Amino acid sequence: MTHTGNAPADMIGRTRAALEKIRRTHHCMIVAVTGSIACGKTTVSGMLEELGAPLIDMDQIAREVVMPGTPGYDRIISAFGAGVVQPNGTLDRKALSGIVFADETKRRHLERITHPLIFDRFVEKLTQLSKVRPDSVIQAAVPLLIEMDIQHLFDRVIVVYLPEEIQLKRLAARDNISVDKAAAIIDSQLSAHEKKPYAHYVIDNSQGRSHTREQVNQVWLRLQQDKKQQHPDNDAQ
Repeated sequence: MTHTGNAPADMIGRTRAALEKIRRTHHCMIVAVTGSIACGKTTVSGMLEELGAPLIDMDQIAREVVMPGTPGYDRIISAFGAGVVQPNGTLDRKALSGIVFADETKRRHLERITHPLIFDRFVEKLTQLSKVRPDSVIQAAVPLLIEMDIQHLFDRVIVVYLPEEIQLKRLAARDNISVDKAAAIIDSQLSAHEKKPYAHYVIDNSQGRSHTREQVNQVWLRLQQDKKQQHPDNDAQ
């Protein structure tokens, strides 16, 4: 599901205040992992998780807040009709994406429904995690971080990079779609190359898993150093 455009200022303000409280109270560093579709965000997040960075997956949250029986689900059905419901009662995400992909007004309406729910759930999960994992690096996998212009909410941004020709082949193979359709999906988002300037750290995922893991290990060490600088008093205790 494609979400782009700036998030509402009041929602961002609430989220920023909540994150600042978490940093202050539990001495956590909050890191965003992003990148374009099929670039390997899941792979990198998984490696960071193995190293000790608990993960909050924003795509998973986006699915949770529109499950049947939730206010998000009811609002979407009310706005877009029964045509976006599958026979089993869950949302037909492909049908919904098809509706909003070509209609800016409908896309923005969907975002007004889902974004506050997603951000509130994110803060809830982050608050819970910070209590059980104080003084840690917590990562959030946020596919459309830059498109939504929320990179400033995070202490560090990691961009997973892949050259577009490789990205195109991986997306087509992964989703079993044509190269033309894969290209249209890629073109609807900022490219991996365009996201690189927003990164504190860039991980090139084009040369195999072992090369990616090497970079992730290096970034992890840097993040530990960054966190010590962010909370020097805590480390001195």
